Amino acid sequence: MNELLHVSSSPHVRSKVNTSNIMLMVVIALMPATIFGIINFGPKALLLVLISVATCVLSEGIYEHFMHKPVTVRDYSAVITGLLLALNLPVGVPWWMPIIGGVFAIIIVKQLFGGLGQNFMNPALAGRCFLLISFTGLMTDFSVEKGAWGLVDTVSGATPLAAVKAGESVDVMRMFLGNTQGTIGETSVIAILIGAVFLLAVKVIDLRIPLTYIVTFLVFIILFGGHGFDLEFIGAHLCGGGLMLGAWFMATDYVTTPITKKGQIVYGIILGILTGLFRIFGGSAEGVSYAIIFSNLLIPIIERFTRPTAFGKGGKK
Repeated sequence: MNELLHVSSSPHVRSKVNTSNIMLMVVIALMPATIFGIINFGPKALLLVLISVATCVLSEGIYEHFMHKPVTVRDYSAVITGLLLALNLPVGVPWWMPIIGGVFAIIIVKQLFGGLGQNFMNPALAGRCFLLISFTGLMTDFSVEKGAWGLVDTVSGATPLAAVKAGESVDVMRMFLGNTQGTIGETSVIAILIGAVFLLAVKVIDLRIPLTYIVTFLVFIILFGGHGFDLEFIGAHLCGGGLMLGAWFMATDYVTTPITKKGQIVYGIILGILTGLFRIFGGSAEGVSYAIIFSNLLIPIIERFTRPTAFGKGGKK
């Protein structure tokens, strides 16, 4: 009798892949953009990244400790929030701004709704939007003085995308490489794509959401941007305004995206349309953050209408 096999209840599938492993892969994938941003903008960028990550990790640990909840800082989700928040900041903001944004992202958006897996919107983007609304002047000032390591050789406060919106000409190749104005992590498309390829290779994300998002946005600006197939105009919009960072690293957040394949495609289409609307017809030259946050709120509706019908239900009677 002792040799009988005792079968436990389901599920029986076991995997070495867990939340910490997935989050660590995302942290690694963000390193090219982070390192380039630090090299591009100088020591101040490094300071903002460190303050942002430390704030998010400490906020999560302290809150969970005092609320007598399991401390989850080792799952790296707070590190990702801190990194993404910092990468979405202009390098000229004061040192205390990532502290405010980090506390808002972790405590208000994530922990008060139950922690990882329960938040209804991306914490890092929510923190950025909160700072953008509260400190608009600071968050839209991209003036840079070349630092000790900085590669940016301009002091202008306008981003290339803002210049395009004003009808000026821009150097798309510089935008692709990253030697231009913008937030710490959005400027180098090639650095972002290196991280994206890594995430695809380790199967943390797939192409469904980012590709649908980018293609939909591309079609939108061709149809409604007023410049048709102007390659400079299209290239500037694809390389600027945080589109690539948003599409590959924030729109693909597991917690705030639909579960079904059909839902993910619908989600990507909505993201592309909203980003196009905000950019072409709105007052801001960016639009990615607001598009993702607004689309996060639509997830329950998207999942309701894209949920597959269970076998035996919904058939003809």
